[in-house]
Parts: sequence; structure tokens; C-alpha cells
Amino acid sequence: MKRNMIIGAVAGLTLAGCINTSDNRELTGAALGAGAGLIGAAVFDANAGWTVISTLAGAAAGTLIARNTRTNQCAYSNGDGTYRTVPC
Repeated sequence: MKRNMIIGAVAGLTLAGCINTSDNRELTGAALGAGAGLIGAAVFDANAGWTVISTLAGAAAGTLIARNTRTNQCAYSNGDGTYRTVPC
């Protein structure tokens, strides 16, 4: 099972790298992040619940990173619960 998950994630990451155009950068980031989360869960032999959580967290992080690189804007915490947006 673990071996099949890793093979599937690597295949997904390979295919996601082929669709990296400016139109679907966030989709590609989500796919790459989800694959990285899935591989991380498989490496640490996580149970099914943690595998789902790490895959979703990776997808969210990949989407945000792709969005920040597209707009060249990054959000930084001010330390008081507010954020400021400046060029990356």
C-alpha cells in the first residue's frame, strides 16, 4: 500500500510539472503540494487520517505559494494578528 501511494504521488508530481503554464499556476501548485504531502505521509508511515490531512495541507500550501509567485505579493505578520502585503 505504501509503495503504491509513493508511486502514485511521484507520477502525479511528474504530470503536474508538465502543465505549468501561467494560466493554471495555482492548480499546478496545488497538485505539487498535495503530492509532496502524500509522499511525506507515506515516508512517515502515517495512518489514513493523517495522510488526508497532510495531502490537503500540502495542496493549500502549494496554492498559496503559486499565488504569491504569480502576483509577487507576500503577506507578513505584524505580530498583533494583522498582516501587511509587500512585494516578495
